[in-house]
Amino acid sequence: MIDRLLDLLRGGADAPKIEEPHLSVAVLLVEAGLMHGDFSAEERAMTAHLLARRFALSADEADELISRAEVRARSTAQYFPFTHSLNSSMSIEDKIEVVEMLWRIAYADGNLDAFEDQLIRQVAGLLHVPDRERMLARKRVLDN
Repeated sequence: MIDRLLDLLRGGADAPKIEEPHLSVAVLLVEAGLMHGDFSAEERAMTAHLLARRFALSADEADELISRAEVRARSTAQYFPFTHSLNSSMSIEDKIEVVEMLWRIAYADGNLDAFEDQLIRQVAGLLHVPDRERMLARKRVLDN
């Protein structure tokens, strides 16, 4: 037991994996799309567009990233590995952009679901994005 704890502290095999920032963003966006049960065509298209723009990806690269993210999103109920990765690698402005991207996915089908709203609230909190910035991001999405 103590050996396992020491291995974790040293970053050994049992240590939590730090996710790549682009995969972390993709997983969170896919998770927003899956909140009401299915990942609609509108949500998928918006996710591909946002990822391609944010990370300068081709359409094929964005689709491949979404496929990887879907596998990850469906295999875990935890957001911490993904938000931890983003907290370690992004500025507050970048994290606010991620929250705005989440709002865009939530509204892609023209309807905000209570589960999507809760996800965005949780993720914004884990990213240390203040409530005011979260709501301003929502307003920007609704104004466009």
